[in-house]
Amino acid sequence: MCLGIPGEVIELLDRPDLAKVNVSGVRRAINIGLLENENVQPGDWILIHVGFALSKIDEDEAAAALAFLEGIGTAYTDELDALAESNIE
Repeated sequence: MCLGIPGEVIELLDRPDLAKVNVSGVRRAINIGLLENENVQPGDWILIHVGFALSKIDEDEAAAALAFLEGIGTAYTDELDALAESNIE
């Protein structure tokens, strides 16, 4: 199962299409190229799927999504494990 998971942007990287994002303690570079017109900045929340930011979301929406995902258990932990093993450069 593949999920869209919320993450908080913590740093914009040297490449304009990459940002470092924190997803439940996992920090990874994520491609934000699809959001080029969204003015993504540190502190923003984004919805991530397979290493790509799909949309910018607000903090309340992110909190609700995280609560739901934590409640479904294995699918969410599997997605976090896959994110932890990824390496986007």
